[in-house]
Amino acid sequence: MTSAVHSELVRHRVVVLCLPGVLPLELGIAAQIFSMNPKYELVVATQGRVEPTAHQTFALTGTEGLDALERADTVFVPGYEDLDAAISNKVLTAVRAAHERGSRMVSICSGAFVLAAAGLLDGRPATTHWQVADRLRKLYPLIDVQPDRIFVDDGDVLTSAGVTAGIDLCLHLIRIDHGAAAANTAARGLVAPPRRAGDQAQYVERLRSQPTGHELAGVREWMLDNLAEPITIDVLAARVHMSRRTLIRRFRDDTGTSAMAWLNDARIDRARELLETTTEPVERIGRLTGLGNPASVRAAFHRRVGTSPQEYRSLFRQKVTY
Repeated sequence: MTSAVHSELVRHRVVVLCLPGVLPLELGIAAQIFSMNPKYELVVATQGRVEPTAHQTFALTGTEGLDALERADTVFVPGYEDLDAAISNKVLTAVRAAHERGSRMVSICSGAFVLAAAGLLDGRPATTHWQVADRLRKLYPLIDVQPDRIFVDDGDVLTSAGVTAGIDLCLHLIRIDHGAAAANTAARGLVAPPRRAGDQAQYVERLRSQPTGHELAGVREWMLDNLAEPITIDVLAARVHMSRRTLIRRFRDDTGTSAMAWLNDARIDRARELLETTTEPVERIGRLTGLGNPASVRAAFHRRVGTSPQEYRSLFRQKVTY
């Protein structure tokens, strides 16, 4: 048998590690995409003989146990329900050992917490679902958490946001392993977009940082009521009778970000709302929110949301009754 023929017969072994409370849809993403592709061998691994899925909707019997990770080319960790549940030492040891042997490690959504607990994300960029990104950052401060990414490829360790971002990451892996044509074929089978770059933003509910302090709550409310106005640090400092330096420091203490960054995100949030719920043209939305002319609105959206205002509207436009 020639080496070329042999290489065609050796399939890339994908092991999906399912913890108790695994999210069924995220388990299904990796399972379906790689089980359908003849270039991959799919194994579902569990620690116990039977594992419950999220909300105890049904139980899952894995095809193999944790020893499956010893022979994995890629290990997938889908999201799971209870982030307060302790991850067993057996699971963490198996995950670390797989990485040390050279397995590619991949997480979907909250599966990043398993990689983090195993120490595989320390000093690396990583993402997860935006709703739990702050929690990941607080629990594991050595990780460069990037909550506005749909996935992060850091070579041998890759992380993604939830559900559809997991599809994007799986297609990205097929593209790496077998080229664009193979990834596009897989995308057509899934009726999914063939490619979304990892730096596309997650469509989070709200972009602006949520305050942890209340000292400047009044001025933040005023900012939200006057987004169309030319607001500067000097204007804000005068309203609260503070020096520029004091206002800058206390605003960051309250929100974790600068006043101008918070204001810009508030303006984009308002623009998103108008795009979703009205037929106002982008030019008028720019005036109403203080984002400026249409070119400035488009630039702000691409930078912060990862798409254009028109594309965002086509995705999220609601029917408005007049």
